[in-house]
Amino acid sequence: MSLFQNAQFFITVNHLKDLPDTKGEIAFVGRSNAGKSSTINTLTNHTRLAYVSKTPGRTQHINFFELNNGYFMADLPGYGYAAVPEKIRAHWVELLGQYLQKRNSLIGLVLIMDIRHPLRDLDKKMLDFFADRARPVHILLSKADKLSKNDQIRTLAQVKKALIPWQEKLPVSVQLFSSLKKQGKEEVETIVASWFDSLDHTEEESVEPQ
Repeated sequence: MSLFQNAQFFITVNHLKDLPDTKGEIAFVGRSNAGKSSTINTLTNHTRLAYVSKTPGRTQHINFFELNNGYFMADLPGYGYAAVPEKIRAHWVELLGQYLQKRNSLIGLVLIMDIRHPLRDLDKKMLDFFADRARPVHILLSKADKLSKNDQIRTLAQVKKALIPWQEKLPVSVQLFSSLKKQGKEEVETIVASWFDSLDHTEEESVEPQ
């Protein structure tokens, strides 16, 4: 069965004190208009698991979904533009920042970027911000169908080269992805599954023999 298939909504969190106890989770994050919700829906083969809206900033809380392997994924508030009052925006920034830096059960980050506008300033700041955790980041260059095959390959190569400075600080990888064409689903699953497998292996090694 697909890693993300049959993911089930678990809880919505608006305050750090309400974060659920999990044995581990991955988090999806990206700019407000990068296509994060569409990506999650495509990976889970669900049309409305994550709400898709033409209005950026629709995700206003941290939404947790349980995967079929017992781990979880978290859909984080989009950063960047969002037509919301400053007080709410400030709350998002604090919630997102505290979660990313202090959440012990966070295994890795799936960072969504629009392939037409990759590695914008806020994306770079996100990588800098998360670098201290030394946990893996996998970047999806979403909406790949908006570019020709040649432009996709060219952009992917450019982003890989630009990521070299961050690769000295944390494990970071990148791929093409298209929700419309279902492009790149298997690659995402392979990468994320390896994170879970690595954690399972570490836990097995930490158990002392009886």
